[in-house]
Amino acid sequence: MTVFKSGDLVVLKSGGPVMTIDTVNTDIFDDSKITGVLCAWFVGTRLERVRFDHSAIEPAQTETVVAPETAAPQTSVEYKAVLDDMVDAMNLPAEPAKPAAAPRKSKRAKAPEQNDVGVAASVRVN
Repeated sequence: MTVFKSGDLVVLKSGGPVMTIDTVNTDIFDDSKITGVLCAWFVGTRLERVRFDHSAIEPAQTETVVAPETAAPQTSVEYKAVLDDMVDAMNLPAEPAKPAAAPRKSKRAKAPEQNDVGVAASVRVN
């Protein structure tokens, strides 16, 4: 039996697109017993996800693509100077901390004088 894990590339034994294994579901009491495999793939730009029985899928045949040996393009002097300036700007030393100001005493609100209480307080209701 093939052991599947998240990230493996698989296909249905009956054919179809190459899919990526998202999750391997196992029995709650026995981790060696696979109960299903959740696979994901794209159809255009739409993501599809379906659970398959582990016996319905098989590892995908992968081809190793070797990039041709090409020389890296030379970096222009101007571009390199811009990158160096950016690195220098990101590595500037931090500004020295400003000395802490002396703590201020809070000012309390002035209690209203008797004249300032207002008319409503001086009127008596019988």
